[in-house]
Amino acid sequence: MKIAGAPISWGVCEVPGWGHQLAPQRVLTEMRDIGLTATELGPQGFLPTDPGELNALLDSYGLQCVGTFAPVLLHDESNDPLPDISGPLDAVVACRAKVLVLAAASGADGYDARPALNDGQWATLLTNLDRLAAAAAERGVLAVLHPHVGTMVETRSDVDRVLAGSTIPLCLDTGHLLIGGTDPVALAREVPDRIAHAHLKDVDAALAARVRTGELSYTDAVRQGMYTPLGSGDVDISGIVTTLRGNGFDGWFVLEQDTVLDGEPADEGPARDVRASVGFMRDVCAGVDAWA
Repeated sequence: MKIAGAPISWGVCEVPGWGHQLAPQRVLTEMRDIGLTATELGPQGFLPTDPGELNALLDSYGLQCVGTFAPVLLHDESNDPLPDISGPLDAVVACRAKVLVLAAASGADGYDARPALNDGQWATLLTNLDRLAAAAAERGVLAVLHPHVGTMVETRSDVDRVLAGSTIPLCLDTGHLLIGGTDPVALAREVPDRIAHAHLKDVDAALAARVRTGELSYTDAVRQGMYTPLGSGDVDISGIVTTLRGNGFDGWFVLEQDTVLDGEPADEGPARDVRASVGFMRDVCAGVDAWA
């Protein structure tokens, strides 16, 4: 199986004021030492934009790039999102990756609130999804849509509108789907042909429920540990992996445990949880291989 890491597991995030941002050298070193051989790029500015410098840096840590995450405003008819993906798309092409992970940004910083869309805004969003997917395909890149808390595609009804109104494949993010009210195992079973990329997160369901009801903000829930090491929360990660692989999924499984850091960790820090998730995935892979 193709397993990758992501800088968000080390608290590196595109949201202003999210928390302490670790240096690339520490993140990449710990990825390598844990045994990961691939990563998503993280937010713009975290890694070099020069293609030669970027590839040399990743190569020096024995890592390949699998893609990058790009929140883009899609529902505003006055905004053309094509220029907004030029930088992320250039980065993906430069490091010989194949996946551009899009999110339907709300237009505000962070993921604690989102507006309601009317039918016209939904039509614009869906049209733009297919436009961006086509533009990415022209450069040999697969664009996928990431349902995400605090974006315009969060709930199961949002996901269903995307499935019915566009042709773009999905990034199955097990955590964001669960928090938004979608059973990720059920979705994997229902639309296997629409899932081309996967972000594996485990979740504390009690904290997720408080986010869903509005009792707790998304950011505060992350700070309180809503995302847990794989196998220690309430998401059936093994069932999801088994379902996807059984339906012919050959994409990347990106291990993500969104984290907010208050400062530079004095000890192992986030690497401890990432190591636990990698160990869990090795057991899951062994079980799926035996089942196959």
